[in-house]
Amino acid sequence: MSSRVSIQTEDFDLTQELQALRADDKRVGAVCSFIGTVRDRTIGTEGSISSMELEHYPGMTEKAIEAMIDQAMARFEIFGARVVHRVGLLQPLDQIVLVAVTSAHRGESFQACEFLMDYLKTQAPFWKKEQTPQGARWVDARVSDDQALARWGIAAANG
Repeated sequence: MSSRVSIQTEDFDLTQELQALRADDKRVGAVCSFIGTVRDRTIGTEGSISSMELEHYPGMTEKAIEAMIDQAMARFEIFGARVVHRVGLLQPLDQIVLVAVTSAHRGESFQACEFLMDYLKTQAPFWKKEQTPQGARWVDARVSDDQALARWGIAAANG
């Protein structure tokens, strides 16, 4: 398993993840992290979301995220990156994703972290199904996610 990517059912600990990413690297002057959590509502739904189930294609998902990290390393002056994405059944308030990046200066870390999150939202092979009072529904990619990716000069594969 890669130390840069983890697809897992269990929760993650931010402090442990950031300590491992920094790994006593004295060059690091900035660590930027993003944690996404499951909301109880989403745009365009009536009522609340009681749960979300995430599926992925083992092997292919990790490879796609590794390629995303390689692109971030080539675009930005960063030292390291870590992506943890949960799969399985999740409840509102559960942590779902962590993207963390280290660099010498904050600007590169912020940009690389945002780039990776934009890429993850549109390009990573995950399938999300929400449970609502009206029943289960698969979540489609949003136009706003595609637009976020486009600002990096990348066209969404689903567009």
